[in-house]
Amino acid sequence: MNTWPLELKEIRKTFKDGEKMVDVLHSLSFKAERGKLTAVLGPSGSGKSTFLSIAGALLSPDEGEMLVNGHDIASLSDKQKSEVRLHSIGYIFQSSNLVPYLKVIEQLKLPAELAGKWNGDTKRRAEELLKSVGLENRADHYSYQLSGGEKQRVAIARAFMNDADIILADEPTASLDSGRSIDIIKLISKIVKEKQKAAVMVTHDETILHLCDNIYEMNDGRLEKRK
Repeated sequence: MNTWPLELKEIRKTFKDGEKMVDVLHSLSFKAERGKLTAVLGPSGSGKSTFLSIAGALLSPDEGEMLVNGHDIASLSDKQKSEVRLHSIGYIFQSSNLVPYLKVIEQLKLPAELAGKWNGDTKRRAEELLKSVGLENRADHYSYQLSGGEKQRVAIARAFMNDADIILADEPTASLDSGRSIDIIKLISKIVKEKQKAAVMVTHDETILHLCDNIYEMNDGRLEKRK
């Protein structure tokens, strides 16, 4: 039986707004496929951020199942969920979120160290990832010495550092011009396909959708695949 890297089943999430409880996600179901980049679009307030937070084990649903590699993690403790995030989920943020006082190679070393995996093999992995994003010659540079596009490429390499099966991207091109945006999405898609990872990206950028394998639209807490 096929095990999806990420599967959400009948997810429901509500938040309190004054005296009322507001449904943010309504019986949402979703599967992320290996080797494919999925885009999720939707207006502000549609539930995209809540969806991504639940997919990233940062937020628990009120109802439903959150499956990571076939294991339901919805009822895990915060500590257990942090372990899932560390080992199974890689993040690419809107702004690269690099640590300013670390060199490029150290940006990749950090998640490996947190996972207790920094050794000769993972050092070589970091070097290979930097080569794959075209930054092997910038390994000893600090983030302030990099352009915006280079910072995002470091962030992409960092997301893949712990060999996570799931890559989540939150508006990864929001701070880039159109040319760099396309280059960044091409790069994410290339690595996702090569390493057979499942990637989910929340975006407003319609110009990069032709580079995505699947497109979903979020409206009022409901997710539908674009035809």
